[in-house]
Amino acid sequence: MLNHPVLWGFIALVSGYLILDLGLLHRKVRVLTLRQAAWQSLLIVLIALSFGVFVYAQKGRSAAAEYYSAYVMEYALSMDNVFVILLIFRYFSIEPQYQHRVLFWGIVGAMVMRGMFIFAGVLIVRQFHWVLYFFGAFLVWAGIKNLFFRSDEPPDLSKNLLLRFLSRYLRITTAPHQGKFIIKRHNKRYFTLLALALMMVEFTDLLFAVDSIPAAFAITQDEDILFSSNILAVMGLRSMFFMLAAVIDRFWALEYGISIVLVGIGLKMFQGLMGFHVSAEVSLIFILGALSLSILLSLIVPKRDETPATP
Repeated sequence: MLNHPVLWGFIALVSGYLILDLGLLHRKVRVLTLRQAAWQSLLIVLIALSFGVFVYAQKGRSAAAEYYSAYVMEYALSMDNVFVILLIFRYFSIEPQYQHRVLFWGIVGAMVMRGMFIFAGVLIVRQFHWVLYFFGAFLVWAGIKNLFFRSDEPPDLSKNLLLRFLSRYLRITTAPHQGKFIIKRHNKRYFTLLALALMMVEFTDLLFAVDSIPAAFAITQDEDILFSSNILAVMGLRSMFFMLAAVIDRFWALEYGISIVLVGIGLKMFQGLMGFHVSAEVSLIFILGALSLSILLSLIVPKRDETPATP
């Protein structure tokens, strides 16, 4: 690990940003305006893009292309995460001024969980290379399933098994939390609805990681690039939550673009068996092209229910 300058550079970069985020940008509880959210989103995107230049300087052009491919892929796959987080906040009636607190600690939890998954995955792939073919088949199946059998109905959180389990076995209070995850009442400690929302956000990220991490392995098996691209994408999306939550429904075709990308990079896992090679640069162009076209299609052709009715 001492010989991994990219990983150490990433840890220093993210640590500095998180300290800046919690210690300066959000030291006081407040509602984030659209303009503030835009500036913070731009900051983290610029950080992620700049880190790609650092990867290029340390590992070369191919590694940088793999980093950008994994970053864009993870960013796109996490779009659905925004919608589910929004549902969680609405279900628990989390006030806007406390939403960033949940998202911040959600990022920290995601870093730990995804880091464990990625480094465990790297060890498994090094010992059992055939696991990559399993990842590829899974991605192709997930892409086809998402393309043809996707449900448009939002999840019903009242029927969520984890939420039922937590509500049954944890001491929970609906009393005002004032931004605290645990409060003390009658000499007993209670989890607040803010804590319950955080647990659900972490669980949601865990579920989405099941899709996104195999997708990253389809692009690269370099643990430095896997970890840095994955976490920076999650951080960027969480910072853009306050903007995306209002417009996420407009990008209806993005799901189709993501599905096509999943099938494409899933098939890429079998390139050794099929006797061809797809470079990292070509993979990056394919991912950017598919996602850009789906976004453009969403903007040009609105959803059927968004079309104004004829009088």
